[in-house]
This record gives sequence, C-alpha cells and structure tokens, in this order.
Amino acid sequence: MSNDIYAVPQSRRSHLPVKLLYVTKSKYDKDWHSTNHTHHFTELLYITKGKGTFIFSNEEIPVKEHDLIIINPNIEHTEKSCDDYPLEYIALGIQGLAFSSPDHPGQVTIYNYKKEQEIYLFYLQQLIEEVENQKEDYELVIQDMLEILLLKMMRKKAFNLEKTSAQKINKDIAFIKNYIKQHFRENINLDTLAKASHINKYYLAHSFKKIVGVSPIEYLIQTRIRESKILLETTNYPISNISTITGFSSQSFFAQSFKRETNLSPSQYRKSKNAKKNKRRIIRQ
Repeated sequence: MSNDIYAVPQSRRSHLPVKLLYVTKSKYDKDWHSTNHTHHFTELLYITKGKGTFIFSNEEIPVKEHDLIIINPNIEHTEKSCDDYPLEYIALGIQGLAFSSPDHPGQVTIYNYKKEQEIYLFYLQQLIEEVENQKEDYELVIQDMLEILLLKMMRKKAFNLEKTSAQKINKDIAFIKNYIKQHFRENINLDTLAKASHINKYYLAHSFKKIVGVSPIEYLIQTRIRESKILLETTNYPISNISTITGFSSQSFFAQSFKRETNLSPSQYRKSKNAKKNKRRIIRQ
C-alpha cells in the first residue's frame, strides 16, 4: 500500500479583488439586434457555439467557438453573428480588475481555449447553475469559482491582472432616469435604455436597482403611474385614453399596474379624488 502525502504551503498570492456582477448565457436569433455599448467593468465573453465578428475601435475581428474575448472597462464594442451559424456565448461582468498583456497591448484581447475547453466550460456552466438555482451561500461559491477560473486562465496564457478602482455610475443612472422621464410615453424596454446610454443592459439593470432600489422597468412604470394620476385628477379623459397617453401597452396592463401601485383601480382613484374636491367645495361654501 502506498500513501502519498503532499504538503500544502501557504499561498504567496492573496485573494483576487474581484466581484462578479452578472453571468449570462446568450444565443443570437432573428430578434437580436446588438448595438455598440460600453461598461465600467471588465467583461469576458466565451463563445460556446457559432461564429461571427467582434467590433471595437473601428476594427472587426472574426471570432469562433472557444474564443475568449476580454473587454476592459470603457471600451465601446459590439458583436455580429454569422446568419448560418449563430453565436452562442457565456458572458461574465467582473468588477475590480482589468487585463493587460505584452503581446496584446490593446484594450480587447482574444484567446482560443479549444484545447482546454472542457475545464473552462465546466466552471462557466457551474457559475450559471449556481446563479440559476441560488442555493445556500451561492454568492460565496460563485466568487470562489470566478477566482479559480481566472487563475487557471492565467496559467495558460500570458496576461496579467491589474486592479481597477470602482467607478461611480451616478451620472449614468441620472441619465437613465432623465431619459425615462422624457420618453416614458414611448415603447421602452431594457434594450432601449441600454442603447440610449451605451451601457451593457445586464450591468445597467444590476446597477440601477442597486442605486435606485427598483429595476429600470419598474421605475418606468412608476413614472407612468405618476403621470396618469395627474391626468385622472385634472382631466375627464377616458381611462383608455390615459393608458395610451402614458405609454401603457393596454388598458388592462395599465389597470393592473395602477392597482398594484395604489391599491385602487384608476376609476376608483378618480372617484376618490373627485369626492375630496367636492368635499372641499362644500366646506368653502
């Protein structure tokens, strides 16, 4: 019987100062319209299937399966898919680090991990599984998995990790809030807001809710409700017209959203406000 014992020395490296902001799995289809955008963090795109091109700084570079695209903060970019072999990829948003390489001095680096695909896909799929299931302490698990993934990447390819300072995004959030106030009557969704602000939509949703307390779409609905209250109190417009004026897709969705926000239907709200006005008139007389 053999018994091999390996002593484990203390690591010379401390934990990486990283935070995983999001994990997403994407697949191109006919309704996908990718637009140029930037974000204040590093993004990793691992192409699991398909082929296409990656566009940044007026460059258009072919990409294929098992390419890992590293995009440093504040780099405007987008991707295009091949029609007959659509792109599928897993994306990670990582705060706290940027990548540098003597062989690739630019702000975007592309490596191919075809030979090592099994191990990298394992960790990426595990990250998605943990985020989807959200079992106990999954936040700790995904942070540790992210560190393992980054350290294994560094073993195989010649690049370095550089600490980045967290950048305030208050200006971006203020822009989004103002955009919603100006355009709430229009057909707006998360893709619309991402395109208008040139911010990655997943990061936008995460950051907006963290700072404002509600999602961008919930903030949009609240804005529409506030405007509809004014119209219900000050006009005799039919409720169907008010729902259209304030940007709701249907009267039923308007009624549902309004009641969730106020515990009253639009007609009940109007009646209660009219009753208060009439009471004030009587008191004055």
